[in-house]
Order: sequence, then C-alpha cells, then structure tokens
Amino acid sequence: MLSRYLPVKGPWLVDQMSTRAYVSQFSADGSLFVAGFQGSYIRIYNVEDGWKVQKNILAKSLRWTVTDTSLSPDQRHLVYASMSPVVHIVDVGSAETESLANVTELHDGLDFSSSSDGSYSFGIFSVKFSTDGRELVAGSSDDSIYVYDLEQNKLSLKILAHTSDVNTVCFADESGHLLFSGSDDNLCKVWDRRCFIAKGKPAGVLSGHLEGITFIDSHGDGRYFISNGKDQTIKLWDIRKMAPNATSYSGLRNYEWDYRWMDYPYEARDLKHPSDQSIATYKGHSVLRTLIRCYFSPVYSTGQKYIYTGSHDSCVYIYDLVTGEQVASLQHHKSTVRDCSWHPYYPMLVSSSWDGDVVKWEFPCNGEAQVPATKKRIRRQ
Repeated sequence: MLSRYLPVKGPWLVDQMSTRAYVSQFSADGSLFVAGFQGSYIRIYNVEDGWKVQKNILAKSLRWTVTDTSLSPDQRHLVYASMSPVVHIVDVGSAETESLANVTELHDGLDFSSSSDGSYSFGIFSVKFSTDGRELVAGSSDDSIYVYDLEQNKLSLKILAHTSDVNTVCFADESGHLLFSGSDDNLCKVWDRRCFIAKGKPAGVLSGHLEGITFIDSHGDGRYFISNGKDQTIKLWDIRKMAPNATSYSGLRNYEWDYRWMDYPYEARDLKHPSDQSIATYKGHSVLRTLIRCYFSPVYSTGQKYIYTGSHDSCVYIYDLVTGEQVASLQHHKSTVRDCSWHPYYPMLVSSSWDGDVVKWEFPCNGEAQVPATKKRIRRQ
C-alpha cells in the first residue's frame, strides 16, 4: 500500500526567485516551510494558509549564500548560517512580515568565532538546534564542530572533529545525546555529547565513502543514518559497526578531480572502499557543484520505506530503502536540486533548485492534486 503514496504528481509552483535556492525544509509539524536563497532571501511559508509568505527575511551580513537554516523546537525562532562564523537568529512569530535586520527587526548575531577582530576566518555549513532548544550545534569549514549556549549567549565548546571541512552535523535521536558528523575527509563520525569534554574524541568512526560527505540524515532511532557522498553514492550505516578510529582512505584514487567544476571520472564509478562499513549503497543520482542533501522519507506516511535526494542532473530521486531500487525520478527543474523535503504527514514533496524554482509534488488525490488558487501551475519538462 505504501508504494501507492509516492508524491510524483505535478509539480505546482510554490515560489520562483531570480537566485539559486539552497535550503528548503518543512517544520517538524508540517505547518511551515522554510526556503533560503543565494540572493539573501529566506522565506517562511504558511503551508496551511495556501502557502502564503508568513515571513520574508533579508539575511544580514550574508557571505556567498544561506548555507543552512534551523527552526527551534517550538518553531518560534529561526537561525540561518552562511560562509561566516556569525549565525543569526530571527523571531518567527513576530508581527512583522518583512524582516530587515536593524530596520524592522533585530537579527541577533551569535559569534561562533573566538576571534575578537571580527574576521571571517571560517564559514558554517551546517547548524542545528538541540532537541531542547537551548543550544546550537554547527559544522564548519575549519574542520570543527561548535556548540553555542543560547541561555548563556556564548560559545561553549569547540572540537577539532575532522581533518577537513565539516559539511554536516545531525542529531541521532530525540535524546540529543548522540550526534553524527560528515566531512570532506570522507569519514562519518559519531559523538556522544555526554563525553564531549573527553579530549574531543568521537565515540566511533565509519568509513566507506571514497570522497567527501555532503549531508547526513538520521533514521531517528539512534542507530541508523544515511550520508550523501561526492563519490556519487548514498550509504546506509548502522553505528553498531563503527570502529574506534579510522583514517581517510585514498589509495584507490589515481586521478585529479574537483567536484565543484568537473564531472565525476568514469574510471572512479566502480571503485570500492576496501574497508566499507556501510550496510547498503544507493546509486543513480549525481552529487556535484554543491552539498546536495538526502533524507529518509517520513515515519507517519511511509514508515521510512524510502530514501530521497536532490541531484546535480536537476532531478529528485527516490530509492527503496531495502532493495535499493530507484522507484521514482521527479523531473522539472533546469538546474541542480540541492535540497528537497517530504511533508511529515501528507504525501507531498517540495523540491528547490538553482534555477530559482520551489515546487511541490503530490500524490494524486481523486486523479488530480489540488492547485492553490494563488499559485500558477507550471508544465513538467
């Protein structure tokens, strides 16, 4: 029965911007949707009110692009990050629709840097509220994981976590004790926050990717997670297989390659890590140019039966978790799909692309999805 409820009908336009869409996520209850763009705009849509823009945020001190956003557990505050050590926080529930820093509202700056000269020595790729909303955890371009104490309004911890950029951090479950991180050193690491102070050593390491990790999503049970890699694969992991330590393996790489502007070498596509600890691998999508994200499908509507991901080839791919089979490919966009989000309760998926389009896909109810009156329908390519 679950296979009948894939959100493949459409798409229908949610929004269209003149700059690249980098981030797009439903809130935990599905009532809000957040999209962040390279041109400084972050928009929060009220899903239950016909996708009306509830908040239009002009990001402060943006460097390059909005790299990540995170809603607080109570959905009252949003933090956004860019290629800067300063993360900004905005009041989502305020009366102001237009949120311009220091004009209509304050965008409080939370400085993750220990530098006092205000220099932008690193950027933040990934930021997440803790499960109790009291802290922020971030991964950065200086190979580190940071913890910011919101109640004390200060940086509380820095760990030199990897030997290259930390592109992604993710909580393992609702307890907030375990944290996963992924890096350009090709490694995924598991951290126990109760032991953070123990010389900054991870609880364990998982190796298997041949190139850098772009994103990690947790199954939510504190045991399984998936990672997207620049080796053009998604891998499924069980932390019970983790090792106490590992080093990045590059023995098979006899070619020069930069994922920011080169296609993945043909000769690299069938290479395998000699000590791959993953329990499944999914192929078909492409991970190039940017930190493309992948996710488990929702518990409520799918039982987490699927994995879905954006792709450099302008599509959204959906894989069967168990068989690895590609069960759907959503085609509309004209450029890289960096992020996508499946509604937690409804058979609806929203994709956002570097072409500036944010569109929604639905399961066809009564043969046809409902088109919001205020939105224009767009043709599939």
